[in-house]
Amino acid sequence: MDNLPKCGANYVPLTPLTFLTRASKCYANRTSIIYGGVRFTWTQTYERCCRLASSLRSLNIVKNDVVSVLAPNVPAMYEMHFAVPMAGAVLNTINTRLDAKNIAVILKHSEAKVFFVDYEYLEIAKKALELLMMFDFGKSKTSDMPIMPLVVVIVDIYSRTGIRLGELEYEQLVHQGNPSYIPEEITDEWDPITLNYTSGTTSDPKGVVYSHRGAFLSTLSLILGWEMGTEPVYLWSLPMFHCNGWTFTWGIAARGGTNICIRNTTAQEMYTNIVSHNVTHMCCAPIVFNILLEAKPHEYRTITTRVQILTGGAPPPVPLLEKIERLGFHVVHAYGLTEATGPALVCEWQEKWNKLPSENQAKLKARQGVGILTLADVDVKIFKNMHSVPRDGKSIGEVCLRGSSIMKGYFKNEKANSEVFKNGWFFTGDVGVIHQDGYLEIKDRRKDVIISGGENISSIEVENVIMRHKNVLEASVVVMPHPRWGESPCAFVILTKNSSQVKEVDIIAHCRSNLPGFMVPKKVKFVEELPKTGTGKVQKHHLRAVAKTFVVLEKSNETSKKTSQVNKEKPRYYEQTREKILALSRL
Repeated sequence: MDNLPKCGANYVPLTPLTFLTRASKCYANRTSIIYGGVRFTWTQTYERCCRLASSLRSLNIVKNDVVSVLAPNVPAMYEMHFAVPMAGAVLNTINTRLDAKNIAVILKHSEAKVFFVDYEYLEIAKKALELLMMFDFGKSKTSDMPIMPLVVVIVDIYSRTGIRLGELEYEQLVHQGNPSYIPEEITDEWDPITLNYTSGTTSDPKGVVYSHRGAFLSTLSLILGWEMGTEPVYLWSLPMFHCNGWTFTWGIAARGGTNICIRNTTAQEMYTNIVSHNVTHMCCAPIVFNILLEAKPHEYRTITTRVQILTGGAPPPVPLLEKIERLGFHVVHAYGLTEATGPALVCEWQEKWNKLPSENQAKLKARQGVGILTLADVDVKIFKNMHSVPRDGKSIGEVCLRGSSIMKGYFKNEKANSEVFKNGWFFTGDVGVIHQDGYLEIKDRRKDVIISGGENISSIEVENVIMRHKNVLEASVVVMPHPRWGESPCAFVILTKNSSQVKEVDIIAHCRSNLPGFMVPKKVKFVEELPKTGTGKVQKHHLRAVAKTFVVLEKSNETSKKTSQVNKEKPRYYEQTREKILALSRL
């Protein structure tokens, strides 16, 4: 049987581009995109992508060139997920919340040849391009000059502004392109399709490269894992720049669904579109739950049909899950990271769990779940000896993954690649446990585990308890120095409206009633806002920096002398900290 060869009939390289080709034939007249008053069918979307790909080729874009885009969830952003690889190029979607310096770093590191910019982000794009022209941000260089990309402005289809940053404009490229363009043939499924940056840090940018094969398989796995049927109506509440919309940019085409594009993730825009278009599915980080829950009366709409939500990015606290489901949303929890092509685990629901009390169901839903079909294996291991932890729901280790959806690697960063790829596994940096039923539960990021007096404390567990307080809207727990125990938990808390009467001692007392003593926060600081990334994750490194300025008073014979000195210094410490917290809360 080994002498049976591959041929064009039985072996075709895997690529998500085939999803669009199929949609244009099988779902030709179905609505593909709705954006305000604009509607396209799958035939029209395919033609527009062909036209754009044709125009990119006319701009001398060749195989493996990088095309960057800075835009919200508008039709152009969606179309580029197909059009750019159809031209043989690699799509780089940039986080719209980055500052000019970080955008410039990405443009320089990726060597982008074309830079698409939505009109809303023109000013920050100009600043980024100015920085890029300064070569290495002020450092004089005689060589290694940065590549200055061609700039293309994206304007709203239904409200043409005439804004330009150069000669090129998106709709103009679409109009001028060839509708009969034949997409570049994918001969090697290991070829790159997208480049996603995990951060915009100037010292060590990490560009995650996805393959056509990985994107194809991950898309199918998520459709199956979420049990997404045909003709879904999908609301783009998740940024498309985040892991290419967790692959649902390609997945909605695969299911012949409708993309509801929205420019801003506001309560009014989400509720209006959910009700107007009978939305069936949406993805988001848990922070979006609060936006929906805090909607003002004029923003809120009653949901008459159940909306499936796939959430990830941070473990949703149990109380938050209970609240959002009462509004008509059905939450499925997933876990993933950019390096895993988005979600890698899904908390597949078991029928027997429906008989459990709602609180127990919410706790089960907060688990990260089981590996998607793309993964060959998921495990929790002790990093030092590579031993698997017992499946007891208690033993902690690092979450490891292996499978076809894992990234090709970090672009131009061999050092980072050698750190995460070891012994045939990808090490995520997340700490977790495996329960007897095989479901995995994340306990923390490895760097966020608090070790107090030799005891490991999961910041997530402490956050979940704090979130059960009726007056708490959000909570984030980080490590804080402690004179006796080395480290202790410190909580940053956002209260609900009209909760000014709640004090630090109330939160601590609540924790003491629900946690072992060593896990109780030694400090609670109320803030108006938590610093977050563009995908809704709390930036704990900012909070850790502030927590280092706090002083815990410990009364004992061994520390009485230190305590006396601390008491004298206390006003100065807290005066300095107050300004830092105020600045932090405005981030």
